[in-house]
Amino acid sequence: MTTPLPTPAPSADVPAPPTMRDVLSAARRIDGLVVRTPALRHPELARAVADAGAAGADLVVKHENLQHTGAFKVRGALNLLLGFDDDARRRGIVAYSTGNHAQALAFAARHTGTGCTIVMPHHPNPLKERAVRDLGADVVLHGETFDDAREEAGRIAAATGARLVGAANEPVLVAGVATATLELLEQAPDLDVLVVPVGGGSGAAAACLVAGALAPGLRVVAVQAAASPAAHDSWRAGELRTAANTTRAEGLAVGCGFALTQAVLRERLADFLLVDDDAIAAAQRAYLTGARTVAEGAGAAALAAVLTHPAQFAGRRVGVVCSGGNASETELRRALGA
Repeated sequence: MTTPLPTPAPSADVPAPPTMRDVLSAARRIDGLVVRTPALRHPELARAVADAGAAGADLVVKHENLQHTGAFKVRGALNLLLGFDDDARRRGIVAYSTGNHAQALAFAARHTGTGCTIVMPHHPNPLKERAVRDLGADVVLHGETFDDAREEAGRIAAATGARLVGAANEPVLVAGVATATLELLEQAPDLDVLVVPVGGGSGAAAACLVAGALAPGLRVVAVQAAASPAAHDSWRAGELRTAANTTRAEGLAVGCGFALTQAVLRERLADFLLVDDDAIAAAQRAYLTGARTVAEGAGAAALAAVLTHPAQFAGRRVGVVCSGGNASETELRRALGA
């Protein structure tokens, strides 16, 4: 077991993480507006995990790929925008995203009557870009990477007075996202390990917060693409790091660590694993053929971790978060050829 790194002294510019009271408030606020997604066992996935070397593992999949907008992030977006006053809604929001954060905010903005501008890198996943436009948000294409889009979003927010909404350093977003783990622990209360994919880290930080409060014996394990390991490297180093950002899984394509989520992960995360892009594609194929469900690259990363590091999960009750299902046709063709 990896020993969690010590938490650095809090910085004045790092927002305080949400509390369990914030998570319960979020659950009440978004009740009826989000899908209570299923937590399911799939015999063919169980067989694949056993064949990979995780004998005796009992695998439960939390299907956030069946959430509104096809990903878990809508929980946080609704929690945030439902708390806006009339002035904040008039000023609107601007965000940077490779897709799922964008769709979530566009969905919540439409529901609450809030103006919404999304900055994406050039050549985004066409499925996600089209979905954001269809939800009524303005889309700006800028730069080649997530980090280029982030800089442009900051410029637009400064020029217009809109609220800049990041994907990670937002306690209200993390509180909303945490409702997925709250549900999972009601659906599968006896888990030993919970594996959560990481881009910016809101999902894993949320899982750590809920597990710490309600299931202190539950090990939360994060997983990231080896081709974009900034969050992993930040956690290992105990300080924010940047790293190469070349993964094909755009939901994991983040080039830096984020202060809020890293602070939570350092305090509670049990381990942080890396998987390569080919392993992610193979896990997407396993979802397609073994669970008859679509997982985008980020959504398949947790299963990829179990298949790639089976010794850590043998004989354990393992929850994996299938965080999103917004896979492009190219992704699915690649996965079926994996």
